[in-house]
Amino acid sequence: MRFWPFASKPREVAVRPLEPRWFADCAQLHARFFARSWAVADFEELTRDRQVMADGAFDGPGKTCFGFAVSRLVAPEAELLSIAVDPRHQGRGIGRQLLKAHFARLAAHGAREVFLEVEQGNSGAIHLYEQFGFAKVGERAGYYPKKDGSRATALVLRAQLS
Repeated sequence: MRFWPFASKPREVAVRPLEPRWFADCAQLHARFFARSWAVADFEELTRDRQVMADGAFDGPGKTCFGFAVSRLVAPEAELLSIAVDPRHQGRGIGRQLLKAHFARLAAHGAREVFLEVEQGNSGAIHLYEQFGFAKVGERAGYYPKKDGSRATALVLRAQLS
C-alpha cells in the first residue's frame, strides 16, 4: 500500500432537494464551469417547474453546499440539465454520491432513462458518467460556448436507470 499525503477518502455527503437559500451558491458555482452561466433567477425559475428536480450535496449539518444536479423529468425520460461540484472538493466521490442519489430520485418518479450533454473534452465528467452506464448516442458540433469565444462539441449520452 502506497502512502500519499494529499489523498483523501471519499467524503460522505447528504444529498437532498435544493432550497432557495442555496441558489446564490449554486449560481456562483455554475459560473465557474460554464460560459453561459445560470443566475439565481434561473435556479428560481427552473425549480418552480414541477418537472424539474434539483438536488444539492451538503455536509452533514447543511452548512456547506458542495455541488448540485438539476434534471428535467418527463417520464419515462429525464435530462440532466446541469451538474457541478466545487473544485475544492472534487476527487472525493461527491459527484458520484450526488448522481447516485439524484438518479434514484428520478427513478422513483418514473424515469427509466436519462440523457445529458457533456463537452467532448471533459474527460473527468465523461469518466464519471461512464461509471453510471452512460454511452454516446450522438454529437452536437459547436454546442457549448466557451469563455474564450470558441465553441465546443457536445457528446449526447444516454443511460438506463434500474
